[in-house]
Amino acid sequence: MFPAYFSMVGVCCAVSAAAFGYMHPWKSATTTEKYQLGFLVSAFAFNLINLFVFTPMTIEMMKHRHKVEREENIGNEIGGSKNQEVAKKNPKLAAMNKKFGMIHGLSSLINLMSFGVLAMHTWYLAGKLNL
Repeated sequence: MFPAYFSMVGVCCAVSAAAFGYMHPWKSATTTEKYQLGFLVSAFAFNLINLFVFTPMTIEMMKHRHKVEREENIGNEIGGSKNQEVAKKNPKLAAMNKKFGMIHGLSSLINLMSFGVLAMHTWYLAGKLNL
């Protein structure tokens, strides 16, 4: 799901940045318009980082975790009690949980940064409305 999400948001950011850049050429753009283009390019970059850096790391971690779970004969039950107990005792799973938490946290932070700059651009666009 996340590769598709990051791909679609990245494509939308790229199209938005290209359209905004076309409509507001750099040489004649105001400072505010230059900031807006920077926001759109930043959002595009943030989504590319998530797509090409953190998504492969997460997928690799998931594959490795499934392998360890098959070896330990866990992960097929409903609920997480047995999985949590084994994860606390098994140093491999504990290390993987820690690494996954770090990767997931960084990915979430970058996603929030993308959301933030897109929110600032939305605020700019809303200010341009004449009702």
